Amino acid sequence: MSTRISRLSDVHQSARIGDDVEIGPFCVVGPDVTIGNGTKLDSNVAVQGKVIIGERNRFWPNCVIGGEPQDVSFRADADTGVEIGDDNLFREGVTVSRGAEKEDHWTRIGNGNMLMANAHVAHNCHVFNNTFLVNGVLLGGHVHVHDRAIVSGNSVVHHFATIGKLAFISGGCRVPNDIPPFMLACGSDNPEVRTINLIGMRRAGISEPTIRTIKRAHRLVFREHKRIGEVRKILTDELEGIIPLELNTLLTAIEQQSAGKQGRAREAVRDAPPADSKQSKAA
Repeated sequence: MSTRISRLSDVHQSARIGDDVEIGPFCVVGPDVTIGNGTKLDSNVAVQGKVIIGERNRFWPNCVIGGEPQDVSFRADADTGVEIGDDNLFREGVTVSRGAEKEDHWTRIGNGNMLMANAHVAHNCHVFNNTFLVNGVLLGGHVHVHDRAIVSGNSVVHHFATIGKLAFISGGCRVPNDIPPFMLACGSDNPEVRTINLIGMRRAGISEPTIRTIKRAHRLVFREHKRIGEVRKILTDELEGIIPLELNTLLTAIEQQSAGKQGRAREAVRDAPPADSKQSKAA
């Protein structure tokens, strides 16, 4: 099928538009934009700055993608951008800021994500794959949201926080700290890890023995408050040395969080020099 661009939209002649792309009325697409095959911009969508969009994405009305970051240190001529993978859904009013001249200069969104109405992804964030950012979620700068995580409606995530793989955050939370993978956190102010994300892990196909091991680790860490080294030893003995990848992912994330600042492992990035090369897009 051919590309269809409304005569009521302003698409710069230098923009690179793929096959079977549909751009509805009153959209604005800048000169440094690449839009992959099968992507659809409904109407009133603005794509600005250096933005690379993959295939089969859809943008509902009033999305703003690649706008300047809300960072007072940002320079308008900075070589920064947004990279978006394939098969993502951006509902009404979603905003994604391009990167600031920090870390690797890019804001990144992977594949298969759903960003619901009025969600905001700030500069230098990395949203990995198959995540859900529910209505009104606000991500501060440099936030990482790992695969299959769910951030429920009107939650606000502090800059440099990390939301682990298959983590679940309940609605209306203020999230100043990292949330470890496979955990469910709730509470409007500084949410606490309450239990494991049982439904999410089952939907992801994680085996029941591994789920039981994650549940056992949760009890040792968050109920009995044992140190990670002790937890590793207990579980290694119980499992006769066969440690599931998911358990190692969980315990490593908690170790890194403990070694970070203000409950955020990635606070150390603040003092790191900018990377010279772009981080590769997650598979």
